[in-house]
Amino acid sequence: MSEALHARIAARTARISVIGQGYVGLPLAVAFAKAGFTVTGLDNDPDRAAALGSGRSHVPDVPSEELQALLRAGRYRAASDSGALAGSDVIVICVPTPLRKSKDPDISYVVAAAEEAAARYQPGQLVVLESTTYPGSTEELLLPMFEARGARIGLDLFVAFSPERIDPGNPVFKVGDIPKVVGGVTPACTELAAALYRQIVPRVHPVSGPKVAELVKLYENVFRNVNIALANEFALMCRRLGVDTREVIDAAATKPFGFMAFYPGPGIGGHCIPVDPLYLSWKMRANGFESRFIALADDINRAMPRHVLDLVVETLNEGGLAVKGARALVLGVAYKRGVGDTRESPAHEIVADLRRMGAEVAYADPHVPTFGDLKAVEPTEEILREADCVVIVTDHPEFDYAAVARHARRVVDTRQSLPVPRDRRQAWTRL
Repeated sequence: MSEALHARIAARTARISVIGQGYVGLPLAVAFAKAGFTVTGLDNDPDRAAALGSGRSHVPDVPSEELQALLRAGRYRAASDSGALAGSDVIVICVPTPLRKSKDPDISYVVAAAEEAAARYQPGQLVVLESTTYPGSTEELLLPMFEARGARIGLDLFVAFSPERIDPGNPVFKVGDIPKVVGGVTPACTELAAALYRQIVPRVHPVSGPKVAELVKLYENVFRNVNIALANEFALMCRRLGVDTREVIDAAATKPFGFMAFYPGPGIGGHCIPVDPLYLSWKMRANGFESRFIALADDINRAMPRHVLDLVVETLNEGGLAVKGARALVLGVAYKRGVGDTRESPAHEIVADLRRMGAEVAYADPHVPTFGDLKAVEPTEEILREADCVVIVTDHPEFDYAAVARHARRVVDTRQSLPVPRDRRQAWTRL
């Protein structure tokens, strides 16, 4: 069965289903379809599936025109009914793995997707989990579901983990540019999963098992989380010392070895950095180990929105204004530049706290038309002038920062988007 499936993958006649058609699953499905495979994109949101089926993409990395061409060629179809999984040679699971309010992993989406796949198990399938989760998930969650239906892992069912590494909105590194790490439950599983990804990625790095592959993704984001926290705490130090943080970091970055530049910001957001490290710390607590670095970094990063609020209060106070009744304009509410994803964005807390303290809050974001009960405004010269304080939360490239510098009276710049003010009358506060 391994040889037969390997042959279908090599000939690109294997039928692939990708469960989850969000920022990860849709680009992956499109990459396989562009490589010549017949792909089904399954999403439990009927409206999203219908939009995709009519050629409307909600993911910036997948232009609607590209999706429409694949639909016309019969290479891609979207569905919301899990019955569409029937007859799949390969099933890839790319569903969300959020945190509960208690900061424990919520793996209900993975469990539901795996149950749907197992219910349609047929001998000779390859199942790959890409959703980020705690180490051990692939073997502890997926294997029992399939084995209960008579599957023999490594003989007539092949299971692997390959961490998603997509960076939404990144024009340089897309699906085909990022090496894939693959860890199968058995050597045959690893070999088949590696063969699959080699059809769309030039470099595949096999590892000894799924637990190693699961830890790879977690370590990548722990690394980023800890270094961002260091940059954020360093920014607090520099403010106490009266030194511009960006100037220090830029100077340190001239060292050609032994240093990697990370910059402070208003907090962390998105589907990876605020979430993934806590999956690992949760698993380690269950094993009697307390991950102190992860806990400290999480504390520092989650305190940054409150620090931004303090800077707004301080900036307004210097102008003789209170927060209550002040007009605040927030520039950018997405978690990162160039995308419309607001998951875990620090803007949620910043906007909520400003409104709680009585500020009149408006926001501008070219990628997010609505944010809670607010609607985006255009950051025109008039609106910039009318704002008592402009808060740059997300440094979208579409913003005219020169206009902000000319017209805004007070600015709290959490992304170092504006130059250090030369005129003391300019009330610019840089993080």
